[in-house]
This record gives sequence, structure tokens and C-alpha cells, in this order.
Amino acid sequence: MKMPKIHFGYLTLFVALLFAPFIVYPVLMMKVMCFALFACAFNLLLGYTGLLSFGHAVFLGTGAYVTGHVLKEWGWPTELGLLAGTLSASVLGLVIGALAIRRQGIYFAMVTLALAQMVYFLFVQAPFTGGEDGLQGIPRGTLLGVVDLADDQSLYYFVLAICVGAFWLIHRTIHSPFGQILKAVRENEARVVSLGFDVAKYKLVAFVLSATLAGLAGATKVLVFKFATLTDAHWHTSGEVVLMTLLGGMGTAFGPVVGAGVIISLQSELADKVGSLVTVIMGGIFVVCVLAFRRGIVGEASALYQRITGR
Repeated sequence: MKMPKIHFGYLTLFVALLFAPFIVYPVLMMKVMCFALFACAFNLLLGYTGLLSFGHAVFLGTGAYVTGHVLKEWGWPTELGLLAGTLSASVLGLVIGALAIRRQGIYFAMVTLALAQMVYFLFVQAPFTGGEDGLQGIPRGTLLGVVDLADDQSLYYFVLAICVGAFWLIHRTIHSPFGQILKAVRENEARVVSLGFDVAKYKLVAFVLSATLAGLAGATKVLVFKFATLTDAHWHTSGEVVLMTLLGGMGTAFGPVVGAGVIISLQSELADKVGSLVTVIMGGIFVVCVLAFRRGIVGEASALYQRITGR
């Protein structure tokens, strides 16, 4: 009886998103969707595999820079630009993941942070990134040579299709046998090893998949804002995605989406009112979440529903 309700909830949300650009500023909605995709990709690694990456923003930045460069400098079609940015993040994820999974716990987190900072300083010096100026004036192009993506509403539905497809992939992954093994690794890695599974291989596949989806989020974000900056790859952005995941509900399929929506909406509303104090407010929210709502918004709501209904 649970599956139809879940599907009905997703269908209701999808219908709401179809009409959202007529009510809410489309660019803000697209920003929320891009970071929701980024947070879902990160949650696949942290929430379902138990691997905390402190350098995940480097994959977002890689996807953004590569897509922006090939669209602006090489004049590639939009579809190929997105593919190039996504694949570049995937390759980088393979390299960093192969090195990082050799360690566990805080050591894994520190290795990902160190390697991400190395790539970040490469972006600072590399000519194709524009350095501290970033890449400006990136063209959106057209979809299949027909749909003009310069129109915000047309781009909105393209971004929505990308995010829905990516969310479906994540949902299928975590509910597949592969996803069950990832959850088992999170709960008791030693027992999974004793059962004969190659844990390192499963971790690496999960890391690469997470990096690939993060790169797709970065590539999509470039189309929305038409620029790529060092902020996309900075460790501050890695911290923000951790906050989004914990606030929404780590280890829940829909939690990171809620977390991203809350954080981006607050930043948008408070940026002009409190300025740099936004960071302090975000930190306060993080503390309250950790102390009072350890399962996040979706996790606490789900637990409350179960207590009320007895299910």
C-alpha cells in the first residue's frame, strides 16, 4: 500500500513544478533544482554509503567550468556541452575516488578535501577557467537546434527534465540490490566483507556515480546563470551541501531536495536584508538541526507520521 502513496506524492510534486514558473521566479526555481540535484548526489554517498566527502564541490565546479568553456570557446551544442561537463566530473571522480576509498572515516573526508583543494588551486591558475574573473557570457544555445534556451521558461522545463531524470536514477539506485549493499556497507562494512563482497569496488562505483551527478548539476547551473566562478568549486560550497543534506534528512530520498529548497530560499530572501550575516544564520540553523532535529525535516516528519498512524 505504500508504493502508490509514494508515487502519488511524487506525481503531485511534479505537477506543482510544471506550474511553478508561472508563480515563482523561474531562475530561482532552477537554482533550487540544480542544488537539489547536487544535494541528492551527495546524499547518495553520505546518506546511503556512509562516506563523508568534504570536497564534493570540486565536481560541481568541474562540470560548470568544462561545460562553460566548450559552449563559449568551442561553440559546441548545448547537449554536448552538458555531456562534456558531466563526463569530466565523472573522470575526476574516478581519480579522486580511487585514492580516497583507501581510507575510512575522518581520513576519507580529509583526503577528499585535500584533493579537492588541489584541483581548486588548479582552477585558480588555469587559463581556461578565467581565474578569479571566472567565465562570463556563456551562451545557453538551443535544445536539439529547435528550442531557444535563452527563454527562461523554456530552459526551466529543460532543467526540470534533467533533474527529474537524475532523481529517478538515484531512486532506482538506492532501491536496487546495489543500493542495498551500499546501505549494508554503511551499517556494518566488516560484515559485508565477510560475505564476500568487494567493498572497495562498491564504494568506488558509488563515489563515481555521485561525482557524475554533481557534475551534471554544475553543468546545468552554468546554463541557468551563464557564468562559472571559483565559488562553484570552493570548500564553502561543499559545506553548504552538507548542511542541505543534514537539514532535509540524510539517508532519505527526498530530504536533500527539501534541504536545498530551504537553504536557497533563505539565502535569496536574506541576502539583501542582512548581508554577510547570512552565513551566521546558516550556521545557527545547522546547530539547531544537529541538536534538535538529527533526522532532518523529512526524517522527523516521517517518524512523526509513523508514530501517529502506527505504520
